[in-house]
Amino acid sequence: MGKRIRVQRRGRGTPNFQSPTHKRLGKVKYRYFPKGTSNTKAIIRKLVHEPGRGTPLALIQYEDGNKDLYLPPEGVFVGDTIDIGDKTEIKVGNIMRLANVSEGTYVYNIEGEPNDGGKIVRGSGTFATVVTRSDKYANVRLPSGKMKSFLLNCRCTIGVVSGGGRTVKPFVKAGNKYHQMKARHGIWPVTSSVAMSAQNHPHGGGGHKSPHKPTTISRNAPPGRKVGLIAARRTGYNK
Repeated sequence: MGKRIRVQRRGRGTPNFQSPTHKRLGKVKYRYFPKGTSNTKAIIRKLVHEPGRGTPLALIQYEDGNKDLYLPPEGVFVGDTIDIGDKTEIKVGNIMRLANVSEGTYVYNIEGEPNDGGKIVRGSGTFATVVTRSDKYANVRLPSGKMKSFLLNCRCTIGVVSGGGRTVKPFVKAGNKYHQMKARHGIWPVTSSVAMSAQNHPHGGGGHKSPHKPTTISRNAPPGRKVGLIAARRTGYNK
């Protein structure tokens, strides 16, 4: 009898597959300000690194003395001041509502719903573009090219997320790749399913690296068999 396949072991949630969150510095969210609060300023005190994150973080200090983590854009430095409010200057690093951002501006860390802290477009080197605005929504082009509508009360940051070009640098050594995947709770290296023996994976066995069978599988397949194209409506390339 073969061993439990990788998807079964991952679903169990053992430490090998858990993200090492004890190394995280904290949540990177917009600070909540009650309605009617005037604009405020914050100073970038230092730039910090968080394991498992592809972009640097910044520690900022508000006018009232509170400190918070901030997702910095390209082009800011320690000691720079950022403005936070509904109506501020459209300047790299400033945080404001989409209602006050002009068309064609690069933005990132957009809130999906007002006051949720920012969830969309946060990867290193990414940015979204404000295309049009209506009375209630702002239409934004995401890095994937998809258009998405956001409420005008959603906050965003002006600029491009720092850390661009990170994926261009080669790893050079297998050890570098291993440590990066370890920080991101990834298992590496990963053995291909067709390279395994027949007792260890449904796609394994045979003299050639091929599944030897269709890879579509039922939604109701039992654990250990449920691998491949699960409940696929269609397969192959679009013509």
